Amino acid sequence: MTEPMDASPRILVLWAEETSPNLGVAVLARGSRDLLRRVHPEAEFVFANYGARPPQIPWGRPRSLLRERVQSRFGMQEFLRGFDLVWDTRSGDSFADIYGIDRHLTMSLVHEFAVQAGARVVMAPQTVGPFGTRRGRALGRRTLHRSAHVFARDPLSARAAEELGRAADLITADLVFAIDPPAPGPERDILLNVSGLLWHENPHVDHRAYQRVVRGTIDQLRAKGREVALLAHVLDSPNPDNDVPVVRALAAEVGDGLEAVVPTGLDDVRATIAGAKVLIGSRMHACLNALSVGVPAIPLAYSRKFAPLLQSVGWEVGFDLRTDDPQRLPDDIAAAVDSADPIAARAAAARGRESLDAIVHLLRETSPDRMQGSSVRSTGGR
Repeated sequence: MTEPMDASPRILVLWAEETSPNLGVAVLARGSRDLLRRVHPEAEFVFANYGARPPQIPWGRPRSLLRERVQSRFGMQEFLRGFDLVWDTRSGDSFADIYGIDRHLTMSLVHEFAVQAGARVVMAPQTVGPFGTRRGRALGRRTLHRSAHVFARDPLSARAAEELGRAADLITADLVFAIDPPAPGPERDILLNVSGLLWHENPHVDHRAYQRVVRGTIDQLRAKGREVALLAHVLDSPNPDNDVPVVRALAAEVGDGLEAVVPTGLDDVRATIAGAKVLIGSRMHACLNALSVGVPAIPLAYSRKFAPLLQSVGWEVGFDLRTDDPQRLPDDIAAAVDSADPIAARAAAARGRESLDAIVHLLRETSPDRMQGSSVRSTGGR
C-alpha cells in the first residue's frame, strides 16, 4: 500500500547502532540521527548493524543476500523499498577491502539492493579506501556511482573517491561533531584509553611494544605528579576486541590507586571525557569524542585513518604507533600532555560542527518533495 504523502519520512541507518559496545559505532548512530533530524525533524529511524540485523536482510554471507534477491523469501526488497533515505555509514571505516573482501562485498550488496529497491542511498561521512585488490576497487567504484550523495570525512578519502571516478559531494568532519556536548562528568586530570585490540597480537602494530609504551606513559605522567585514569572505549562483550579486560587487568597490575573507568554507554563516556583535562587515546573515536567536547586529545594512531581525519578539523597533535620510536614515545606523550591546549580543542570542535552544516544545507536542497514536506510541516510551513 502506498503511504500517504504526509507520512513522516523513514530513514534506514546502515552499519551503526547506539547500543553497540563499540562506542565508536554508537557515535556513528547517534551522530547520524542528530544530523539527519536537523533535515527531517519528524523522521522515523531504523538502525541495522552486525548484532542488530533486520530479519528481512540475510547478510550472514554474500551468497545469502544474492539468493534472497532472486527468491524473495524474507521480503528484503519490500523492506528496503519502505525507506525514503538509506544512510550508509559503513561503520565509519569499512568502505575498504582491508577487513576482507566478504565484509566489503556484503555491505556493497546491501547498498546495491537498496538502490534497486528505489531508495535514495547516501554514503555518510566516512573513510574511503584503501582498496588493495581489483575486486575491491570495482565494488568501491560501483557503490560510489550508485550513490545519490557521497560525503568523505577527510581529504585523503575524497582523493580516493575521485580516483574511482566519482568525486565526493562534500568533505566534512566525522559524525561525532553532530552530537551536542554533554554536561561534564567528575573532574579528572588525564584519561588514558587503552586498546584491547592493540594490547594483544594484531595486524596493526607490535603488541609488546604497545604494552611498553602504555606502561611507560603511565610511569612518566605519574612521576610528573599527574593523575591518570584508564578508560575503556569498547565495552565488554563476547567479542575479544574490547578494552574492558585490559583496562581492569592493567589497573590491578599497576595498583597504587590507578582508576579503571568503564562507562555504561555513549552518554556516560562523553560526559566522562568532558570532565577530563586531557585524553590520550588509541581508539580513534575516543580521541574524536574528546575533541568534539572541547577536550585536548593525544592520539596514538595505528592506521592511516587517524591523521587526515584529525587534521581535517585542524588538530595536528598526535603520534603514530607504526612509525614513531616506542622507546621515545612515553617521554614525547608526557611532553604533549604538558602542552595540551583546550582553546585549540574547542576550535577543532567548532570547525567540525561547521563542516557538517554543509550536509544539512545540501540535503535540504536535494531531498525529494515528500521528505521536504516533513521538514516544512515541522516548522509551520513557509
